[in-house]
Amino acid sequence: MEKKYRALGYFFLILIPLVFFGFYKTYFIQFPTFRDVKHNYIHIHAAIAIIWVLLIIVQPFLIVNKKFSWHRKLGKLSYLIFPLLILSFIPMVLNNLNSDTPENAFFPIGDGTLLVLFYSLAIYNRKKTALHMRYMIAAALVLFGPTVGRILPNLLGFGAIATQNIQFTIIQSILIALVLFDKTNNRKYFPYLLSITGWCVHQFIFYCLFLF
Repeated sequence: MEKKYRALGYFFLILIPLVFFGFYKTYFIQFPTFRDVKHNYIHIHAAIAIIWVLLIIVQPFLIVNKKFSWHRKLGKLSYLIFPLLILSFIPMVLNNLNSDTPENAFFPIGDGTLLVLFYSLAIYNRKKTALHMRYMIAAALVLFGPTVGRILPNLLGFGAIATQNIQFTIIQSILIALVLFDKTNNRKYFPYLLSITGWCVHQFIFYCLFLF
């Protein structure tokens, strides 16, 4: 791993409190009865998503500690976990489409599309370490959407438009900082530029659906 990115695993640790607080009010606080969880598929999605987050966090630590064999084994495990994660979005999409607010299907579809794009590029470039790492970072940043997107309205009372704008600003600010960081250190930053473009398209579609 590039020396400048050796602390990457510690940065990913922020996903743990984000996931906990993001889903605290609607899921974790209801343990063990989950009386207000209307659909059983939510449990399946939650379990797969937690495994995916743990994989994202552990992998950089394995690289830093030269546990390359375990890194490859867990990487191959992701070939199973990731498709299951994407499939677990389908019930949410169908449920939203059949509700009074079908436009909300945009969120799992939009996030899922970005996840598939960045993860696929990461796997395609798995032998090109610099590109592989950056596409996986881009994939990990997608997780900020559903977590921050729940913390702001559920715990802090933000509206939908403000929430979307804030989480978009946070993600884009991180990506721009990474571009500047890599440019300063003469590293390849194209994956971050692609991610910025993807999020701009994501935000544009959001505005089309919810503002116009």
